[in-house]
This record gives sequence, structure tokens and C-alpha cells, in this order.
Amino acid sequence: MPASRPIGSVTHDNTGRVVLVSGGANGIGRSICDAFASSGATVVCLDVDEPAATKLPGGIDFVRGDTSVEADCKNAVSFTVEQHGGLDILVNNAAIQPPSSYVPLAELPAELWDKMLGINLSGYTFLAKHAVRVMKEQQSGVIVNMSSGQAHRTARQVPTYGPIKAANLHQARQWGVEYARDGIRVVSVSPGAIDTPLVRASLEAQGGEKELANRHPLGRIGKPEEVAAAVLWLSSTEASFVTATDLEVDGGLGAFGSFADPYPMPE
Repeated sequence: MPASRPIGSVTHDNTGRVVLVSGGANGIGRSICDAFASSGATVVCLDVDEPAATKLPGGIDFVRGDTSVEADCKNAVSFTVEQHGGLDILVNNAAIQPPSSYVPLAELPAELWDKMLGINLSGYTFLAKHAVRVMKEQQSGVIVNMSSGQAHRTARQVPTYGPIKAANLHQARQWGVEYARDGIRVVSVSPGAIDTPLVRASLEAQGGEKELANRHPLGRIGKPEEVAAAVLWLSSTEASFVTATDLEVDGGLGAFGSFADPYPMPE
């Protein structure tokens, strides 16, 4: 067996920076909160899931709010600034993808469309709207929109989530261009399948865990910490020339053509 080679490591120092993460009580959002807190940042988690928020580690503030309600988004930004003196990073992460949304367009309930549109799209807009006002005054700030691999490619029976995720990606591009001369960078991140409660709830609709993992060239589902690491890098000065663009954290999924021979299923 060949000797193991060094793999390198990256560390971030976010001491003094203030971060607001929507949907931060669970899944990818929780990992992002933990990663920023571990790197020294002051973190505020915005979520509706109060029971899950009780499990947040000490030092992470919690503010309850529904991102589909603009007043709640404004309140979260105001709370962050009033408590901590500024806002350096906004991570738009709160989103839902109920198993009931996996239907053909002709069978999509209007109320489900409205709910997903409110949380997954309007929520990003409302939070960014109020965060930008603070960041313009500071002449500094970073906004990260969590998009998805479904923003880049699609499948049958996903008429809602993917199109909205594509809009989240384009929001980042438009806002990044709009505020590039105001010291504000805006980016998006497009994960592949990540081991979160949201993905677990829809595994059957996506073919099962083994099948879903095998569609990724790396042969596995990603970890929330891997997405959080990308967010920390994009929010750092190491990414100071990166704005109005998207980073795919997807195990190679986006590069693998539908016409390509599938990888053998692992035993």
C-alpha cells in the first residue's frame, strides 16, 4: 500500500465579524452556524424551529422568524445590528422541499407553490434587502445564497424547487452586479445531495440513498460541513475577487453527462 500523503488544511479567523444565517437550526444551516462560531464569529440564527434552536451551542443567538414575512426578516437584521453593531455576512439558507412537491406541474397545488415561493425565494429577497441597507452604510459585506444542483439541471416531477433555486442563483448574480461598487460581494453555492433532514425526507423520490450517491462521481452524498467550508471560504478575504457567481459543491454531479455510462453500483 502506498504511504498516505499530506492533504493540507484551511483555517479561518472570523473574530469580530457578525453573521446572520437563515434556517440555521438544522442541516446545512446549522453546520454553517457552527463553522462560523468555531472560527470566532458572532452568529445569529434565524429560524422558525424553536425546539431545534434550543440545541444550538452557547454563543449563537437565536431570533425566531418566518423568512416569507418581510417584517420578520427586517426584525432579524435589526436585532443583529442592534445587538452586535453591524452585519458582515448574510447567509440565505432557509428553504423547504416537501416530498409532496415531487409531482408533475399539472398536479402542483397552488398553496404549495405559494408556500415554497414565499420561503425559498421571497425570503432571500427580503433578508438581502434589509441586509444591503446596512452593508451599504458600512461599505462592506458578503451575501451568500444557498442554491442547489437543481438550479443547473432538472428532472421530472420537480416543478417548484429547481426553478426557484435557479432564481436564487440569479439573485446572487444580479445583486452582486448591483452592489459591486459598494464593497458588497454576493455569491451563491450549489450543493449536490447533502446528508440533511431535507434530503433524507425525499430519498425515496430520488431513487434511494445508494442510487442517489452513485450518481455523484465521488460516489457518495456530501456532508453539511463540506458546504459550510465553502461558505466560509467565499466569505473570507481569500475570495475577495469572487462575486456575482456560483460555486458548485456537488461531488462532480454537474460535470457528469446524462449520456455517460453510469458508474457501477457498489456492492
